[in-house]
Amino acid sequence: MGFTIGGSRGTRDIRSARSGSRRRGRTAECTVTVVAEYTGLWGWSVVPGARAAGGACSCGAADCTAPGAHPLPFASEIPAGATLDEVTAAWSEVPGAALLLPVGRAFDILDVAAPAGRRALVRLERMGLPPGPVSATPDGRCQFFVAPGAAAGLPELLYRMGWDDADLDLQCLGPGDHITAPPSEHAGLGPVSWLRPPSLDTAAAPPEARLLLGTLAYICHRSAA
Repeated sequence: MGFTIGGSRGTRDIRSARSGSRRRGRTAECTVTVVAEYTGLWGWSVVPGARAAGGACSCGAADCTAPGAHPLPFASEIPAGATLDEVTAAWSEVPGAALLLPVGRAFDILDVAAPAGRRALVRLERMGLPPGPVSATPDGRCQFFVAPGAAAGLPELLYRMGWDDADLDLQCLGPGDHITAPPSEHAGLGPVSWLRPPSLDTAAAPPEARLLLGTLAYICHRSAA
């Protein structure tokens, strides 16, 4: 005579567990594919990052000042050029980690409030100045990828353009900074997304900051006014 351990409820629980396991497996496989695309296709290094849930950070530090928004201190960077097999092996050591990109190597970042960034993006493209990759974060920021060196040169650029004394919600991220990359969640608030995804041209050679800065500064100034 046949029997079922735990009855029909137990059967449903087992099926649910198997389904959840398959979903987690597909998610992990998708993450590895994205990391391999960043390293192998776009030529960017990827850093495994912490995640946040319920205000707690996966780094384990009770006094973490940036839950879910910093590199994991014990994880190794996956270098630009890493193959799918290399990424698979490396990511198996940090399952569930967020994808972070180190700034200041292949690109710097011009970071502005999302409403201003979206308006500037439309204006730039109408002017025939296509931007490089642009991402949107769940905490209301737009991040424009520009050629490295922008962070060091930003004060001089703003001075030359006459925006040095303006109160602009605009900052530039450079060497030592990291950004959360799509499709990872940032600080437990939700996923980062692409407004303009990278291409072979823009990933390898993002635009010079000076080409975008005038429009970004103008829109930020108008938004503040």
